[in-house]
Amino acid sequence: MDGSALNLHIGTEMAAIEAAEWDALAGSANPFITHAFLQALEKGGAVGGDSGWDPMHLLLRSDDGQLLGAMPNYLKHHSYGEYIFDHGWANAFERAGGAYYPKLLAAVPFTPATGPRFLVRDNRTDLKTALAKGMETLVEKYQLSSAHINFLPSDDAHQLAAAGWLDRTSIQFHWHNQNYADFDDFLDHLSSRKRKNIRKERASITKAGVTMLRLTGAAITQDHIDAFFRFYMSTIDRKWGGAYLTHEVFTQLGKTMADRMLLVMAEYDGNIIGGALNFIGDDALYGRNWGTDIDIPNLHFEACYYQAIDFAIEHGLARVEAGAQGFHKVQRGYLPVTTHSVHWIAHDGFRDAVARFLDAEKRGVEAEKNHITMTSPFKAS
Repeated sequence: MDGSALNLHIGTEMAAIEAAEWDALAGSANPFITHAFLQALEKGGAVGGDSGWDPMHLLLRSDDGQLLGAMPNYLKHHSYGEYIFDHGWANAFERAGGAYYPKLLAAVPFTPATGPRFLVRDNRTDLKTALAKGMETLVEKYQLSSAHINFLPSDDAHQLAAAGWLDRTSIQFHWHNQNYADFDDFLDHLSSRKRKNIRKERASITKAGVTMLRLTGAAITQDHIDAFFRFYMSTIDRKWGGAYLTHEVFTQLGKTMADRMLLVMAEYDGNIIGGALNFIGDDALYGRNWGTDIDIPNLHFEACYYQAIDFAIEHGLARVEAGAQGFHKVQRGYLPVTTHSVHWIAHDGFRDAVARFLDAEKRGVEAEKNHITMTSPFKAS
């Protein structure tokens, strides 16, 4: 333990945490756990204030103040924007007379992408354990119902499960790069019918007169950010959902993270009419949001999936993570993978009930994943 005690502190805003010391632990592989991304959410008003996301970032320091571990963490007053759904748990607990909210959540808001949640020096297990124990202590101290860690790596999930946390699995769809030379090389590995369908979909975009642009870094202007926010809001309106992200969030990201952003824009009749926002990691491209002013057949597939694959191949990225939901992704080369979240339930009886539910759910998730895998578009090896 470096010969000194470990002290747990709470950071109530990223602006008060030195970016260099946070990023020294976070590393560069995953864009969403960087100081810049988390601060953009706070500066843009998506978290904090009356959003229901109160920042309570965990900071593990030595006696001399050195930051040895950190965790993006929030006191949550609802379960929106998490993509791991526990509304049923909340309803059941509250029907039994309990108060499910507020709860603790270690996660990246509005971002269903697996990545480090324990940001620790040298990947030390003892520091990860100390952070997890810190969450348990906060649950007890503030008499909270539960603590949750969403979309963490499987190794960390299994370690916490051995320590008494409940492991929950879910399915996402990822495309994996098998050292393809180009998009046609990828297509050559698909069955004939699927290959023809994708070529037909891509050709229809060209035939419709749409040009696709891939922008990153200095090529992304504020005008592009403004247009994309319009597309984002259009998608929200069509889905009758709530807009988690603000215009200011996207503006902040454009200012501080443009080099980690890939903005795919669709141009039609001289105007930008749609786009998809991705973030670039060291070995993966992460698809996030998309929208359009005009409904053009297959534009969603082109902007969100095929352009991402093109970019990943060109830049030697190992995978594209297209997020949860959407069986249609499988026929376009995105196969199911298992993701993990872990949960610390304070009430013994409620904990037992959730554990039974998760056991049954896990069997269903595995069966669903196996079934989906059987529909793989790839040629039999």
